[in-house]
Amino acid sequence: MKLSVIGTGYLGATHAAAMVALGHDVVGLDVDADKVASLSRGEVPFHEPGLPELLREGLASGRLRFTTDVTDVGASADVHFLCVGTPQKPGEKAADLTYVEAAIAALLPELRAGALVVGKSTVPVGTAAGLAERVEAVDADLVWNPEFLREGFAVDDTLRPDRIVVGATSERAEKTLLEVYASLVEAGTPVVSMDYATAELVKVAANAFLATKISFINAMAEVCEAVDADVTLLADAIGHDERIGRRFLSAGLGFGGGCLPKDIRAFMARAGELGIDQALTFLKSIDDINVRRRARTVDLAREMCGGSLAGQRVAVLGAAFKPDSDDIRDSPALDVALACQRAGAAVRVYDPHAMDNARRDYATLAYAASAVEAATDADVVLHLTEWEEFVTMHPSTLSAVVRQRHIVDGRNKLDRELWTREGWTHRALGRRSL
Repeated sequence: MKLSVIGTGYLGATHAAAMVALGHDVVGLDVDADKVASLSRGEVPFHEPGLPELLREGLASGRLRFTTDVTDVGASADVHFLCVGTPQKPGEKAADLTYVEAAIAALLPELRAGALVVGKSTVPVGTAAGLAERVEAVDADLVWNPEFLREGFAVDDTLRPDRIVVGATSERAEKTLLEVYASLVEAGTPVVSMDYATAELVKVAANAFLATKISFINAMAEVCEAVDADVTLLADAIGHDERIGRRFLSAGLGFGGGCLPKDIRAFMARAGELGIDQALTFLKSIDDINVRRRARTVDLAREMCGGSLAGQRVAVLGAAFKPDSDDIRDSPALDVALACQRAGAAVRVYDPHAMDNARRDYATLAYAASAVEAATDADVVLHLTEWEEFVTMHPSTLSAVVRQRHIVDGRNKLDRELWTREGWTHRALGRRSL
């Protein structure tokens, strides 16, 4: 089939390359000429394992190309995936739909009769119904098909999804979308059909649930610290209950990135607009718990430095909000690094892939080319993004270069018995000291 992808950021670039892998012809549209040129050369402007190879394979096949010309898209495709961003409005909790509105306004005049617009962007509930009226006015259809990509696993999540959600009011629209995904459906991927509003809610409800689970165990970490208990053992024990499960019960620095924080805030804002804000007041507590973990990590660093960070050297291992990504949006690691600097510490940051993004947005911090360089003469080392490089690092790698053998494991992923045997003082959120 002939498809277009509107917006070639993280979601769009991944979706475009994956749709070619499923056998379709795809043209990606973006207003950013530099991004289009980069993707056309087979260069992915962000870090995502497996995507560069998939992109280059698509380009080499001749079935994938990128453009800045919306008329090209209208003439080349009958199915158009809307993959633009919906960031948080500056100074507000609500989602900014500027890019969605601009994309629809540009696309509508180019739609051919019978075309299908597929919404994948995360939008406030009620958005799709309004867009559908405009799309249907030009004899086209709209279907809402939310994305569920995990950064670091986006390629696999697109080519082997755990479900396909279809929000539609037209049998024609649903039939066309399922033709796009025919190979996935034949492979056994469940299809869940529903109305627009429910489809819009699926993504934000899933993110709200995950955020709740993460913040729940972090709240338990606060309790464990107060009573000298161990949150990791607590999570192991309650995780055996099949009603609860162990996944996402890892206490630590909390969540960040471009989805969970802004999505739960936008969800709260939309609930307020609908007059049902009391139904989601618990999400405010979820957000608060998440932010408190960052402050507590700074407190642990301060305690290790004798009560003050002024004049201390702090090594920060990690800048991305999660491993296998260079995304620093709402990064807990960089928030902690900046807080330590504001408290008077000299901070050096190292991350395997997020250094360029961190330098651009956090220019006041100092950066190192390796973990060893970051830790040289450090009074405390903060492990804040659980890259495999850090988790598997032997303590002796840093022992010879630090000034004091103090480490705060903000992700509860290090082997604390090993680090302690090597002469390090180890602290972690929600765990007693050894």
